[in-house]
Amino acid sequence: MTWSEMQPLLSQACWDTFYMVGWSTLIAVVGGLPLGILLVLTDRGGLLQNVLANKVIGQVVNIARSLPFIILMVALMNFTRSITGTTIGREAAIVPLAIGAIPFFARLVETAVREVDGGLVEAVQAMGGNTWTVVRKVLVPESLPSLISSTTTTIVALIGYSAMAGTVGAGGLGDIAIRYGYQRFETDLMWITVAILAVVISLIQFAGDYAARSLHRRGGQAGPAPRLRLLKAKEPAAAEVGKVA
Repeated sequence: MTWSEMQPLLSQACWDTFYMVGWSTLIAVVGGLPLGILLVLTDRGGLLQNVLANKVIGQVVNIARSLPFIILMVALMNFTRSITGTTIGREAAIVPLAIGAIPFFARLVETAVREVDGGLVEAVQAMGGNTWTVVRKVLVPESLPSLISSTTTTIVALIGYSAMAGTVGAGGLGDIAIRYGYQRFETDLMWITVAILAVVISLIQFAGDYAARSLHRRGGQAGPAPRLRLLKAKEPAAAEVGKVA
């Protein structure tokens, strides 16, 4: 197969992959972010402590994460058909991709949010902040660099899932590699596809790491968290002054 024959196939496959990964990432972030924060808030010692709810949510997340993606696609075929009207194509692939990524991203969010300094939460509560204020002003801003890294990890995982989705007619680079590279013995096309995937993943990882580092440096120089730390430092000092007086 010549390059002029490969180019339109690869161009359409790249677009299909970006389309599937982009939409599924958006849905995963919208669904996984509140789920991950809820896992932290409902845990023991959390602002919304509810051990039963935490265990139920955690168990659902664990079960969803334990399913291999290829099995998840098959299991969700009827659900996918009810939403998209088909089980083949990039639109149909978005459904299992997003559902598989939500619990994956939720666990990453949970880990990121747990790293936030508990003293900052106490400071906001001492100033009269409610749970929503703590989430909006402390948990999300303070964990933002880690959340960016978590999103990058999720995107990379979804690119791999989308390649597997290509085996059942979802389109994308995985479909090209299987249909032409493996079944039709077009080895050159298969290796070009592998190279494209490697370059795309490297660029996404580089961009994600750069954004996370930039946010981390910016957060260390300014922002609400340092002001909260300064406030906490002043409170004991003010108390000492009161005692002396």
